[in-house]
Amino acid sequence: MTPQGGLRSRALILFVFFACALLALIGRLAYVQIVKHEELSRLAERQRSKTITLRPKRGPILDRHGEALAVSSHAESVFALPARIDGPEDLSRRLAPLLSERPEEILKRLQADRAFVWVKRKLPPSVAQAVKALGEPGLGFVQESLRLYPNRELAAHVLGFEGLDGRGLEGIERAWDGHLAGEPGLALVERDALGREVTGLAAVLKPSTPGQGVALTLDTTIQYLAEKEVETAWRRTRAKSAMAIVLDPRTGELLALAVRPTFNPNNFATATSNEWRNRAVTDPFEPGSTFKVILAAAALEERVVRPGDRFYGEQGAITVASTVIHDWKRYGWLTFSEVLQNSSNVGAVKVGLALGRERYYRYIAGFGFGSLTGVGLPGESRGQVRTPERWSGLSLATLSIGQEVSVTALQMVAAFGAVANGGRLMQPQVVRAVLDSSGREARGFEPRAIRQVISPETARTLTQILTRVVTDGTGRYAAIPGYDVAGKTGTAQKVDQATKRYSRAPGILSFVGFAPADDPRIVMLVLLDEPRNEKWGSEAAAPIFAALGREVLRYLNVSPRDTPPVQIVRGREPGMVGPVSSGLSAGNGRPALDQDALHPLMPDVAGKSLRGALASLEPLDIRLEVVGRGVVVAQRPAAGEALAPGSVARLELAPPTARR
Repeated sequence: MTPQGGLRSRALILFVFFACALLALIGRLAYVQIVKHEELSRLAERQRSKTITLRPKRGPILDRHGEALAVSSHAESVFALPARIDGPEDLSRRLAPLLSERPEEILKRLQADRAFVWVKRKLPPSVAQAVKALGEPGLGFVQESLRLYPNRELAAHVLGFEGLDGRGLEGIERAWDGHLAGEPGLALVERDALGREVTGLAAVLKPSTPGQGVALTLDTTIQYLAEKEVETAWRRTRAKSAMAIVLDPRTGELLALAVRPTFNPNNFATATSNEWRNRAVTDPFEPGSTFKVILAAAALEERVVRPGDRFYGEQGAITVASTVIHDWKRYGWLTFSEVLQNSSNVGAVKVGLALGRERYYRYIAGFGFGSLTGVGLPGESRGQVRTPERWSGLSLATLSIGQEVSVTALQMVAAFGAVANGGRLMQPQVVRAVLDSSGREARGFEPRAIRQVISPETARTLTQILTRVVTDGTGRYAAIPGYDVAGKTGTAQKVDQATKRYSRAPGILSFVGFAPADDPRIVMLVLLDEPRNEKWGSEAAAPIFAALGREVLRYLNVSPRDTPPVQIVRGREPGMVGPVSSGLSAGNGRPALDQDALHPLMPDVAGKSLRGALASLEPLDIRLEVVGRGVVVAQRPAAGEALAPGSVARLELAPPTARR
């Protein structure tokens, strides 16, 4: 080939190469501009915009009467586009006093290597306006839902709280988050090619959908009364914790649940788990003598004992499996009723041994211990109940006095509810209904009976015995004037972790009972954990039960049993009048009339608490002198003596001997 031919060949090859390259480039351009146009446009749009989630307005939480316990309102959140901010140090200093934060913390967010950062979520309206007034183009605003708890600490442990991300973190807020939360929306934050914000507000792409409401069984008034009594007792006794539960035994509905220590859910971030933990469902404890009621129910139902059967108290000590179990007092012969009235450990152990482990365990499980109640509150504990094959030779005896078993406060109050309502274990209930966006009931929840644990006959017999616990036994301080109260005291020791033996220091002091005994409207538990200056459940918890029970029964319009006698003025002769009453005697603590002298007679108030004595003396026109504290041990005038108008009665009180 000549040199000229070689040059022409190389030129042709180069021409073909460049032509092919040009054609490939044209094809690629056509592919990009035509085929990939929409996809690339979306990518470009994405590069100059930021999609953020809009939190929906959370549904309200109401009490049983429609009173608001938790509501939501609109609030503005401020965000920043760091690339748009020219002076982050200066802006941080100006924002700090408005947001109540340190400038350096704000600066970290403003200098973040991100296109979008939250500066502060859910600002109060006044703060949002102050931030807007700064006129900073690198800040933007979006509307979010703000959760408010108008009653502050009231029912805080039941309600729980909502986190900044709109999720329920504790209590009803957590358990019913799927209904309360609603559906989130979407908003678009526009930016220019340099990443700078175009508009000061986010553009809503998809509006959020509000959540459903939840109606609770709680009664705000009863909750307030419970909170007041628990707060006072907690501070007075300096207890580690305290609680009160009020439940309707007919339905299982929770009317109140108060726990101390407590917190304000509006400022939950400042609280600790010790303050917001709902101990009524999360913290199991050894119940002590209140558990003797479960033993008694089982023994009566199985016909192992009758109320009048007698047990020898062994003068205060019994040995089981080489272990001595002591009574708090030296007893001789006691009827079965008196075993409960006086909370005799020896008597309870003998009943337990007669009942046997298999039958006893069946009733322990039947009353719901060792199982979740199903109330639906987060963190609920089952407690601890070992099956009989895991019991030691001592277990039957210790379980008979409420040891070697752990229960929750809610389990215990539900079990007593079964005794109160004729033997039916009701599932505790805290939610009555789910509401739609307009506040109408979308789904209701009816009371649910879990099982018949004992017969109505056994329940009535046990109620009679528990009533005598209050009138004549360890529960005297739980008496409510005008109402028959049935219940049981509990003084439970705790295990010392150092010695692995029961400590002599105050442990769990409690009282569980119901009223009125013949037609129960409420069952209540009061509990103090490690009070500093109280030793016995009878002296610590029972008076709280009486004070709270009196207020709750009055609020529920439950008429008292014995109202003041009606005095009829009857004219016997012209110009002669005098009070006349019929059907009343000096017995039963009620005043009577001396029909001859036309003067009332002094009632017998011996053995009554001060409240009970005052209820009996209230109808009389006399002045009263009171000496001491406890129950009436002496009175003057004596029972049955005539009282002239303006007479002075003197009552001497002393602590009761029964203390369990």
